[in-house]
Amino acid sequence: MAEQQRVNIGKQHPDSYQALLALSSTVEESAAAAGLDPLLVELLKIRTSQINGCSFCLRMHTGDALKKGENPDRIAVLPAWEETDYFSGTDRAALRLTEVIARVADGHVSDADYEAAAAVLTADQVSAVAWLATLMNAFNRVAITSRYRVAG
Repeated sequence: MAEQQRVNIGKQHPDSYQALLALSSTVEESAAAAGLDPLLVELLKIRTSQINGCSFCLRMHTGDALKKGENPDRIAVLPAWEETDYFSGTDRAALRLTEVIARVADGHVSDADYEAAAAVLTADQVSAVAWLATLMNAFNRVAITSRYRVAG
């Protein structure tokens, strides 16, 4: 049985997609202003995309991270970041918060998870991480719904 062609929702409603791209620029600027390392920002995008199973965003952000100089070992162990010494306290706080935001349907963002992040990150960094996770969840859903293809 032939697979039905999906509507590319970004092309179907380009104004909405352009608004998401504009939000992306604002979120990136906020992350930089909050002092988040650009490599960490890419890792947060990758981790959200891993959780959501978005191959298109995984490929794109893994490539971006490598181009920016990220260590391939850190990318390789990202799903098991808690078990390694590759990540700083800031990285760990941001990754933990990103994961619980991406998995909000599993029980919301608990006080314990929020407080653990807030104990390490500044208010600006907590907000920037939350916006990055929110943004990546949106982009993942656009790509997954539209079935953006990743060919080898």
